Amino acid sequence: MPTLSKHHSLVERAQQGKEVGAAIIVVGIIGIAIAFWKLYSLYMVGLAVTKQTKSKTASSNNPLGRVLKVGQDNFKKDIDTLELRLAEAIMAERPSIERGISVVRIISVVAPLAGLLGTVTGMIVTFQQITLYGTGDPKLMAGGISQALVTTVLGLLVAIPTTLLHSFTASSAKGIISILEEQSTGILAEHSETS
Repeated sequence: MPTLSKHHSLVERAQQGKEVGAAIIVVGIIGIAIAFWKLYSLYMVGLAVTKQTKSKTASSNNPLGRVLKVGQDNFKKDIDTLELRLAEAIMAERPSIERGISVVRIISVVAPLAGLLGTVTGMIVTFQQITLYGTGDPKLMAGGISQALVTTVLGLLVAIPTTLLHSFTASSAKGIISILEEQSTGILAEHSETS
């Protein structure tokens, strides 16, 4: 059974992807860093929100506390006004909770497309070599084929973890927003009972 005489390192493989491969790696690192930062920040917000659910006094250092404060400030008003103010408060919290998640999603979608771009450019190089030198020497075509395959792999290596991380961050954000909505509904129900 024949064995390969040269084993390529991970860096050498990445270099075979050329400019497209380097771009995929950079975008992937950025996307994964943003996703982990967002997961950490959502975890911290989730802890603060959970702590707020167990507290009687509304604190302004977490989204739920700010929503509860709006509820307390408008509790004496009619139910339509209270509902509107609570909805506005939740809408004001959404951007900070969801910030960065769409970037991770975009990267998870763009990475395999960039890999496909690298595949196409690698095949163009291969066909140019065939046009110039024919098919007599396979080594001449190897560079283009290698670029095509490496960029496809790099695109998938970025897309798979960023897709998973996007799913985790999006579900964490939805969980926090659903707590805000649940508490808001509780305030409205309490208002209805006291009216």
